[in-house]
Amino acid sequence: MLIFIALSALAATLLGGLFALRLRDKLHLILGFSAGAVIAVAFFDLMPESLELGSGFFSAHTILTIVAIGFIIYLILDRVVFLHAHAHEDEEGQGHDEHAAAHNRGILGAASLSTHSFLDGIAIGLAFQVSSAVGIIVTIAVLTHDFSDGINTVSMILKNNGTRTKAFRWLMVDAVAPVLGILSTLFFTVPAQGLAIILALFSGFFLYIGASDLIPESHHAHPKFLTTFMTILGAGVLYLAISVI
Repeated sequence: MLIFIALSALAATLLGGLFALRLRDKLHLILGFSAGAVIAVAFFDLMPESLELGSGFFSAHTILTIVAIGFIIYLILDRVVFLHAHAHEDEEGQGHDEHAAAHNRGILGAASLSTHSFLDGIAIGLAFQVSSAVGIIVTIAVLTHDFSDGINTVSMILKNNGTRTKAFRWLMVDAVAPVLGILSTLFFTVPAQGLAIILALFSGFFLYIGASDLIPESHHAHPKFLTTFMTILGAGVLYLAISVI
């Protein structure tokens, strides 16, 4: 059962990423959808789950504070560690340091999304430790946004000057991540309070990625109506998928 579920998660993520690669010329629309999807995952999936898991250990104020800390951590990584340095201009008019910063932001975003996919796999494995019924419910919830995870991972690389080859490599990392997460739960368990903190941190990460990175990039020099519509559509699709489950 777990092997079939792991392969299903891998396939769903790959399909989403290949969809994004195929429609690279419509990247601004894909980025708009990704922005809505990422923000929706934070608001409608990660934060509620974190609040529920941590309810017996932390107050809602504490959980939301951790969300804010996650946002600030990602802000620091983006603005300080991968600083937009004043650079010497190369022949194409783009600074070497600026290009490197964009490259690093793409890797940071893709790595965050892949880590989230790994945690999704852990969630599935731990749910099956509770019961098969709970495991199936969690699996359905995860699979509904794995397709979007693939799109988001590819989008983060492509929009930060990454190549199709690099985007595909990170897509493979993201696709394999839930499989490894599921398998890892055969060897350990994670207490509810620990998962609550992790999910809260990732809520902050995803809010920053969506609001400060994907939304501005999707609107840059492109028709605002279509990109805004795609952002709302991305949020709506994820909301409906999570609500139905």
